[in-house]
Amino acid sequence: MDTKIRLRRYLQFVIKYNTVFIFLVMLVVSAIVSDVFFTTNNLFNLVRQVTPVGIISMGMLLVILTGGIDLSVGSIVAMVGVLCALFTQSMPLPLVIITSLVCGLMVGSVSGYLVSIHKLAPFIATLAIMSIVRGLGFIISKGAPVLVNENASALTDFGSGNSLGIPNPALILFLVFVITAVLLKYNIFGRIIIAIGSNEEAVRLSGIKVSAYKFSVYAIAGGLSAVAGIITTARTAVGSPVMGVGMELDVIAAVVIGGARLSGGKGTAINTLLGVMILGMIGNIMNLINIPAYSQQVIKGLIIIFAVLLQRFQANSN
Repeated sequence: MDTKIRLRRYLQFVIKYNTVFIFLVMLVVSAIVSDVFFTTNNLFNLVRQVTPVGIISMGMLLVILTGGIDLSVGSIVAMVGVLCALFTQSMPLPLVIITSLVCGLMVGSVSGYLVSIHKLAPFIATLAIMSIVRGLGFIISKGAPVLVNENASALTDFGSGNSLGIPNPALILFLVFVITAVLLKYNIFGRIIIAIGSNEEAVRLSGIKVSAYKFSVYAIAGGLSAVAGIITTARTAVGSPVMGVGMELDVIAAVVIGGARLSGGKGTAINTLLGVMILGMIGNIMNLINIPAYSQQVIKGLIIIFAVLLQRFQANSN
């Protein structure tokens, strides 16, 4: 009997910290499969590749904690990337960044307005915004990539450069992660967001304006998507309307792998970051062993199903 209880406790411990265990297993598997994985160049490339997804994932986490979803994030990356490249041709760099961020915030605010004020289903509202914004990206760019102006070399230098031996974009990701973690754990804003996802009606009856908080998380997600769009443009020196295609899937997958509950009320910044790294390692190792991109999509889909089933198993075991 004692052995069964002990085994049950071990199992519950593994399930509770499944994201950490999956991350550690992925590190071991990656090291075994490829001797190139732990080289400095590959690790830097991995960090640069996951940075846009990681930044958006922090915004998506806030949205999912309220029980919502935002499918427009990849399209915002594309539109803002195009606008950022265009703005470099006629604006000073600080104004380029500010204006690009405002554009992302505005799109996120529209989603938030539809969801919080007009009570549209988040899936439908953000699906419509996704289509509109992607179309605007093609209209603005006329379907062609837009090159960053040579006078904005500081932007591209930042995107491809390092500081203190760390890729510059990774420093932005770390900053966004720290702010999100502090917000959720030590700030009343984060606690209310979690409470809304757990029991929205109870929060509303306590006198809190639920609509204002729902509006804000979509605006934040739009703003962080704009940051990702700027970083992507800075890294590639080009803004393209096809950037970010399917990125919303990667972001949602990262948040779900990190243990966030799609119905809301459960999720942490650190687990989401681990989910981002797990997803990044899967893509990185499959690239190193030359697995085609379409096969990677199948594997990512299976991982999402596994993560959701694991959450259900965890809920039933509690």
